Amino acid sequence: MDGPDDIGPHRSNNAPDEILIPELPRNRLKLHHLRYFVAAVEHGSFRKAGRALDIEESAISRRIRDMEDELGASLFQRHAGGVRLTIAGERFLGPARKALRHIDTGASDVAAVGRSEEGHVRVGVFSSLASGFLFDLLRQFGKLHPNVRVDPVEGNPAEHVAAVRTLHLDVAFITGTKTWDDCETEHLWCERVFVVLPDDHRLADKAEIGWPDLAAERFIVSDVAPGQEVHNFLVAHLSDLGSHPDIQSHHVGRDNMLSLVAVGRGITLTSEATIVAKFPGIIYRELAGEVLPFSMVWSARNDNPACRRLLSLARTIDQTPRVSRPPPEKGQNRP
Repeated sequence: MDGPDDIGPHRSNNAPDEILIPELPRNRLKLHHLRYFVAAVEHGSFRKAGRALDIEESAISRRIRDMEDELGASLFQRHAGGVRLTIAGERFLGPARKALRHIDTGASDVAAVGRSEEGHVRVGVFSSLASGFLFDLLRQFGKLHPNVRVDPVEGNPAEHVAAVRTLHLDVAFITGTKTWDDCETEHLWCERVFVVLPDDHRLADKAEIGWPDLAAERFIVSDVAPGQEVHNFLVAHLSDLGSHPDIQSHHVGRDNMLSLVAVGRGITLTSEATIVAKFPGIIYRELAGEVLPFSMVWSARNDNPACRRLLSLARTIDQTPRVSRPPPEKGQNRP
């Protein structure tokens, strides 16, 4: 085991094979030369250093001699009981230890990223984070990897997929099950669809609402995500009933959209994950038979280790519904 490439189990696979010693800029030394040198200093003999590193004593001795030839100075005085540093060896010890510390620190940092102990994940979200699948996923991921920064980014599916392709997003969780060019797609969970009504609406006493009940209603949607998807969903289903839906767009976010419902500007739709959020003046009623599938989309070119951990965890999350059907308010009857 004395070959020139035999450096034993002490070598780090994450470290470069050569390192430039700052104090000796003209000399390039093998990393294992430094490890052998420091081990010999710490143990006081080549034999003990070889035993500690699980390497033959002759290999240690030969590599130290090679290093001395390269440097042009003796590093050790050999004697019957072992070795001790020369003046040159004493001067070389500090830089050698410093170089090894830098390599080991760098290797530890890389390994930490690989284990997702540290890192950064950019996540495109389309569903609410108030409850449900994404809430559970991000909460569990945060507990497992508390030092990984997770940045949720809202947007529509097309925007998210474009960002995934260019690696501006690591993964996107969007509606639908379609495949996207240059992306990987995996269906993960479904959410029921709910109608958001003022609490004094004529349909408020129904526990479940059908599309015919909505044919004459005025709807409001946001002009930001997921407003366009809600608009398209309404048009597709109400047109089948021969109805031209009355849909008004507003430049507001999700919370203000619900407030507009409460003051009577119209009704809207939302997904199951949202209905844990309680707003005064509104109620949620399930839209019979409607379920939205959700998928995660990522790029096979993405080599972010923290993202891979998130994808793996997403596949393990229980996919059963997390929000039970809301009962009618007090004094109201089921149909």
